[in-house]
Amino acid sequence: MRDYVITTDNNADLPDSYYKEHGVGCVYLSYSMDGKHYTHENFLPVEEFYAKMRAGSLPTTAQVNPEDARKLFEPYLKEEKDIIHIAFSSGLSGTYNSCRIAAQELMEEYPERSVVVVDSLAASLGQGLLVYLAQKMKEDGEDMETVARWAEEHRKNIVHLFTVDDLNHLYRGGRVTKTTAVLGGMLNIKPVLHVDDEGKLVPLGKVRGRKKSLLELVSLMDKKIGSYAGSCDTIFISHGDCREEAEFLSEKVKEKYHIKTEIINHVGATIGAHSGPGTMALFFVGDVR
Repeated sequence: MRDYVITTDNNADLPDSYYKEHGVGCVYLSYSMDGKHYTHENFLPVEEFYAKMRAGSLPTTAQVNPEDARKLFEPYLKEEKDIIHIAFSSGLSGTYNSCRIAAQELMEEYPERSVVVVDSLAASLGQGLLVYLAQKMKEDGEDMETVARWAEEHRKNIVHLFTVDDLNHLYRGGRVTKTTAVLGGMLNIKPVLHVDDEGKLVPLGKVRGRKKSLLELVSLMDKKIGSYAGSCDTIFISHGDCREEAEFLSEKVKEKYHIKTEIINHVGATIGAHSGPGTMALFFVGDVR
């Protein structure tokens, strides 16, 4: 069986320790804040990043370009390894297309090698969950073609459910209107959103109050998990610097499902720049998004 690796980008929001322990490669989107540009070499501690946002800083982000992707891919090709790259949703960024361009160029230069770029149609630990499950298959001995095909066929089974604490960040990104953001803030309205089959952020509903919005995520999980309910043993939760509430959400899920594997991690800066502090997201495998 040909040797291969799985790679992704930092919008998968997996812990750094996961990449190191499992040999998963990662290319990094960057961001700018308060007149300074941050790359992986000098990212702010995530708590400091969110503290700055709470104080009024408005970060912007930059997608991966083909040269960035090439720098990730080429060393593996030189080691005679093929690559499955699971990219951030094409519905939210041009990063997938940049990786696809780099892969095509490199396969012309290394015709004996293969680089498969999968559009995850996912974000944050939803993308991370797809990476995790694909890597698990790899470690269980599945070949590259089987894993790549599985990722393509099951990416829409990765359910994303999330809420935000401040609608103004979604307004800045064009996800809600200014009127919605202002009224939502005044009335304590919390939106509940998901990532649809095209990999785009879509509203599902709204509730009044923070606690109700967290409980609504669990309620929607019950509706979307479908035939996977009996085998649901893995959930991922990402949060915008609100760990205690993430633990609360975790406990509510565990009251209903027998969870064996769980990752709770921050929403990283390049997604958090658009969703803001207080974001809460729940990810699992279900019948439909």
